[in-house]
Amino acid sequence: MTHLELDERIREDDSSLKGIKTAAFIQCVGSREPHRPWCSRVCCTHAVESALHLKRINPKAAIYVLYRDVRTYGEREFLFREARKAGVLFIRFPVDKKPKVSAHREGLHIELFDPIVGDQVMIRSDLLALASAIIPHQNEKLAQFFKVPLNQDGFFQEAHAKLGPSQFATDGVFLCGMAHYPKTIDESVAQALAASSRAVTLLARETIRVSGMVAAVDAMVCSGCGVCIEVCPYGAPSFVQKESAEGRAEINAVLCKGCGLCASSCRSGAINLKGFGEEQIMAMINEV
Repeated sequence: MTHLELDERIREDDSSLKGIKTAAFIQCVGSREPHRPWCSRVCCTHAVESALHLKRINPKAAIYVLYRDVRTYGEREFLFREARKAGVLFIRFPVDKKPKVSAHREGLHIELFDPIVGDQVMIRSDLLALASAIIPHQNEKLAQFFKVPLNQDGFFQEAHAKLGPSQFATDGVFLCGMAHYPKTIDESVAQALAASSRAVTLLARETIRVSGMVAAVDAMVCSGCGVCIEVCPYGAPSFVQKESAEGRAEINAVLCKGCGLCASSCRSGAINLKGFGEEQIMAMINEV
């Protein structure tokens, strides 16, 4: 079973857990692989807590944690020490010699190579919990909708790891939790507080000053082709909903960053960047 399935049994006080004589946990199942190189971060602490709980249910039970690296970082190291004192056995396995599990009448047989003993070890287990990987949700559509980036692993990528860890380059969109990367609940809460604080700095203002170098649309020339809406990375252009100019584009000056992508892509020449209009540029060229 997975860790979450074991949690459910523990919450329901499943009577079958009391009869378990041997239990094993295999870590990094699907994590830290070439196609999924990240550490899921919560698994080691989760396994140690579950092992201690099984020890409290049956102190005589043999509990094994099969791991590649134990990452109970911070104060969670005390949990690891408590588990060692309680008799939980930790056996490390190399990445090229992962445990092999087979089913038999008397239970599960887990074979692995113990580098300390220098030989194969076989464990007969009544219960096996797998630390399955935390994988990103299918975020592509959401990323395109809000014009925010994803990293190569499929998690949302912040504006800057140190200067903007809870915000994006797109204004008004903020980030927290495991949409960012695998993290513990306390880290998610801390980042959620940071994201809400950043949002409050905008919501608390009566007025917001923006750059004057923004794009503007001449509705008389606009053909309503929608190219500007497709190319803008900030979602500033949109179609006018008013009857007098329906089907024409308009620019939200607050969202516009003045990159000029829409102006250079406009087939009708209806969009100009304020301060860089056609007449202004031609005047500068003539002066040169």
